[in-house]
Amino acid sequence: MSLQCVIIDDEPLAINVIKNHITKLSTLNVIQTFDNAISCIDFLRNNPCDLIFLDINMPVLDGLSFLKSLDKKPMVILTTAHEEYAVQGFELEVLDYLVKPISFPRFLKATNKALSKHQEQQKPKGDTDSIFVKVDKKKMKKVYLDDILLIESLKDYIKIITTSGNYVVHQTLGSFTDELPTPKFIRIHRSYTANITKVDAVEGNSVEIANKRYTIGRNYLEDAKNAILHNQTGN
Repeated sequence: MSLQCVIIDDEPLAINVIKNHITKLSTLNVIQTFDNAISCIDFLRNNPCDLIFLDINMPVLDGLSFLKSLDKKPMVILTTAHEEYAVQGFELEVLDYLVKPISFPRFLKATNKALSKHQEQQKPKGDTDSIFVKVDKKKMKKVYLDDILLIESLKDYIKIITTSGNYVVHQTLGSFTDELPTPKFIRIHRSYTANITKVDAVEGNSVEIANKRYTIGRNYLEDAKNAILHNQTGN
C-alpha cells in the first residue's frame, strides 16, 4: 500500500523535484499539489492524506503557521531552503526536515522514516506491545512498552521505570535494550535506555522525562539527539 502524499510549495520547480523523486518509489503516491497552504486546508478536511511535504516560506500563510492550525496532522516532512527553522519544526513534531536542493538519497532517508512510522501505526494493539519480565525468582510481570519511560542500569540489574511503577530485573541494560521489539528505545547513556517518545524536552546534554532530568552521555549525544528530534520511531 502506498502512502498518499500532498505537496505544498509556492515554487513550481520545487514541487517538480519532489514529484520526480516520488516517481522513483512505488511506496508513495502524490494525490494533490498546492502552491499555497490555505488551499490545502479544506482538502485535508475532506480527503485522507498520510504524508505532507511542506514548504515553510510561503505568502499569506507560512508552513509552520499552517501546521499549527491543523487539528489532525498527517505525517509532515518540511522542505525549505532555510535551516534556521529546524528546531521549530521538530517542536511541532515533524517527521523530518529537508533543506533544498533536496538530493534523492536524503529524500529516500526521510520517506523511509515515514514508511516505518506508518507501518508501526498500522500494527494492531495487543500482546505484541508488551513484554514479560522476571521480577523475582518465580513471578513474570507483563509490562506494556508504551508505559516504559526509562530503563536504568544497576550493574547486573536494571530498573524499569514505567508510568505505573518500577520493576527491578536481573539483566544487563545492553542485553535488555537489544531484546526490546521496537526502535523507540535507545541508549542515551551507559546507564540509561530511554523511550524517546516519552521525552518532554531536550536541553544541552540532558533530556526531561516525566519531570525528571537525565544526562545524555557524551558518546551517545549526537545519535540520541538526532533520534529524539527526528522521532524516527514515529510515535
